[in-house]
Amino acid sequence: MTSTSFRPGRRAVVAAAAALPLGAALAACSSDTGDGPALGEDDAAEGSPFADAIESGPVAEDDAISASAWATAIKDKGSLIRGGTVANQVFSLASTSGGQPTGFDAGITQLLAKYILGEGGDEKVEYVDTTVETREKLVENGTVDCVIATYSVTPERLEVINFAGPYYLSGTAIQVRTEDKDTVSGPEDLSGLNLVTQSNSTGVQAIEEFVTDPGDVQTLPDNESCVAALKQERSDAYVLDQGVLLGNSAADPDVTVVGEPFVDDPYGIGLSQDDEDAVDFVNTFLQAIIDSGTWESLWTATVGEVIDGDAPEPPIPGDLPS
Repeated sequence: MTSTSFRPGRRAVVAAAAALPLGAALAACSSDTGDGPALGEDDAAEGSPFADAIESGPVAEDDAISASAWATAIKDKGSLIRGGTVANQVFSLASTSGGQPTGFDAGITQLLAKYILGEGGDEKVEYVDTTVETREKLVENGTVDCVIATYSVTPERLEVINFAGPYYLSGTAIQVRTEDKDTVSGPEDLSGLNLVTQSNSTGVQAIEEFVTDPGDVQTLPDNESCVAALKQERSDAYVLDQGVLLGNSAADPDVTVVGEPFVDDPYGIGLSQDDEDAVDFVNTFLQAIIDSGTWESLWTATVGEVIDGDAPEPPIPGDLPS
């Protein structure tokens, strides 16, 4: 990914995504980072850049739907069930007013639903909350149709589920308390420091491979717990993929992303290995939104609000790590 730097978002506020009803099967994660004003409401309003990006999304031809058992099943039931989160201000954030979630992952989800279900399909999504520990299980047992959740594609995960994409290129990065932002710029500065990352995440391997002699390394179940550990000084730095960390910094001025990503993290859409045609169908969808310019518009309306510079070249669907 092109070298980038973080800048504060339009609203440097503290995330408040506690128990927000969104469809049939969701309660958003609560956070120890505090309470703040309603988030995501104006972003999805008619005429906003985010809403315009969703409006520009393509719709699949009927014969493309009928050729895919996976897409046909979704169209027959009239909704897309997505596993993920709605607690990341940049990638997927719930609206406290009951509107659609906003963010890059939320937009990809709504565009996929529209592609399958037709005009208005972007509003026919059921959002099921997942963690790094439950994602594969929910894909495998058919609880969700897909997982779109800053979900890094790894060889280990590919042994259990399939991935379409990548649809976004991120990288493992470092977050610290803002007061400490001038003391850490890369993994070489983490020696001897107490670190935190999410259990079963790519951050665990990144610490093992790139940090020499760290202090205590905590693995916690979710992003909110990791941010709390950092802010409460139970850890000195939080290591995880940049997409999640940027969401934290956009929501909370007390934490800052430092340096540049030091491990590549391609994000993919998690799919069941039982749905044999799903990968080809979703990759065709991703190529369609890239070719139409919708991907760039969505990036500009979401990630582009917190990263300086022009939109990067989209990744090539199907170009997965071996």
